[in-house]
Amino acid sequence: MASKIKKNDKVIIIAGKEKGKIGIVKKILFKNRVIIDGLNLIKKHQKPIPSQNITGGIVKIEASIHISNIAIFNPHTQKSDRIGFRIENNKKVRFLKSNNITIK
Repeated sequence: MASKIKKNDKVIIIAGKEKGKIGIVKKILFKNRVIIDGLNLIKKHQKPIPSQNITGGIVKIEASIHISNIAIFNPHTQKSDRIGFRIENNKKVRFLKSNNITIK
């Protein structure tokens, strides 16, 4: 089955400490977790690696979030929405269920 959420989709977080924030999907990890650009930041203690010119210290990185805690963002209604699939011109495309707009 095709994935409902894909890379570069604009999504809204519907549960957790970042609830209500909007971001763009940066990466999808093993089909049920995603990384959203600039959201769900954690602090990581980074060891220095002199051979790769990486300095040590405390750095902020994006942590993954479960795909069930996000929904696609509908720009027309300014709310979260559900995704459906249909066939157009012999291709399977995604569309927003509230107003039948095809997602590019």
